[in-house]
Amino acid sequence: MSEIIKVGIADLKTCVSPNGVMTLGLGSCVGIAIRDPMTKVGGLVHIMLPDSKAITSGQHNIAKFADTGIDELVRQLERMGAKRARMVAKIAGGANMFNFQGGNAVGQVGERNAEAARAKLRELRIPLLADDTGANYGRTVIFYPESGDYIVRAVGKPEKVI
Repeated sequence: MSEIIKVGIADLKTCVSPNGVMTLGLGSCVGIAIRDPMTKVGGLVHIMLPDSKAITSGQHNIAKFADTGIDELVRQLERMGAKRARMVAKIAGGANMFNFQGGNAVGQVGERNAEAARAKLRELRIPLLADDTGANYGRTVIFYPESGDYIVRAVGKPEKVI
């Protein structure tokens, strides 16, 4: 019997087949799911902000940021036997949850989060197989490293598997 492991906000978790990982409340946040299809090891990081270097307050939660959170998820997957050369990724979230006049940076945080995740994956040479980002609604996601299915649920929308 499989277990679904819950990932909190600014958190990351890994698992092995047949288990899965899930996170609730992806608004402007982005959930980055990475797996090694051969070992069926995978994980999910729920990032809140694009760049740890932009915060000077001594922030130590590496899962909070796209740049540091994705690096840490990859490190943990490698320790579990995954090989970076085989890793693939999917992302969801990055909604425009705040509709401010003038398109200021706060209003665009979802878009910036999604782009930061894409850029980090490119830097690490991890192919992005699918994404469900943008729009103006929140998402709940469940990721199964065994199959690579990334289930995206949103209120009033049909369930998607990307």
